[in-house]
Amino acid sequence: MIDLHSHILPGVDDGASDLNVALDMARLFQEQGVTTVACTPHILPGVYHNTGPDIRAAVAQFQREVDAAGLQLNLISGADNHVVPDFVGGLRRGHLLSLGDTRYVLVEPPHHVVPPRLTDLFFEILVAGYVPILTHPERLSWIKDHYHLMVDLAERGVLMQITSGALLGRFGRQPKYWGERMLDEGRVHILASDAHGTERRYPDLAEGAEAAAQWVGQQEVHNLVVVRPQGIVRNIAPADLPPIAAGEHRGAREGGEHGRDVRRPRKAPTSKAARSGTRRGVFSRLRHLFAG
Repeated sequence: MIDLHSHILPGVDDGASDLNVALDMARLFQEQGVTTVACTPHILPGVYHNTGPDIRAAVAQFQREVDAAGLQLNLISGADNHVVPDFVGGLRRGHLLSLGDTRYVLVEPPHHVVPPRLTDLFFEILVAGYVPILTHPERLSWIKDHYHLMVDLAERGVLMQITSGALLGRFGRQPKYWGERMLDEGRVHILASDAHGTERRYPDLAEGAEAAAQWVGQQEVHNLVVVRPQGIVRNIAPADLPPIAAGEHRGAREGGEHGRDVRRPRKAPTSKAARSGTRRGVFSRLRHLFAG
């Protein structure tokens, strides 16, 4: 699997606090079958003063630490680029970063306020030759009243990345519902962990993939965590990425919030030993899921 959204770089934002935590995260990624991780710290003026050159240098240094620890994990550079004025100019100058210097770029809108001219911003990014990936739309507090905007952006060529933990109920009922709905309607291109540490927001892509399979089936899950991310890393054209398969949810669609079944969120493991056991079991099931 390939994880295109993580905050694994040590000491640069609200992700891994130090090298030891970052290496523990790397071990967890490797344990669940992730081979490539995009290091995508926040770039947010006034809060996280990261720049493209700084992130590239930090990725190179952390890759040396990962190799020295004997871990088989490939790191690529990137950023969780917050919406800012002159976004395209920032990309061209190298201040903002695309994923692995490809045409694909993570774009994070504000969580609680719809930014003005958001559609225009994404259009400008597309016209400039980049492919924007809107990060975790299911977790934006304003999605409930502006879901039509997500639909419109996806139809215009913006890729959608939802968070594995949202499908597991780790961000609450609303993000879980919107993540499941977007899967069910065939509006999700990528599943990523957005991991920040080894506790509550630990690397959980394998568990999220298992949850997504209940909605879209094994082939589409393979596309979400392997085929499309691999195509993005290789910088292939968006038209050559596999088309999205709509949901195959086998559960009841009657009742519950918003007119469908809302299942109880799975309880996150409370200890490292418990989490390790859970992840090993999930990885084993995923190997069977992807077999053939």
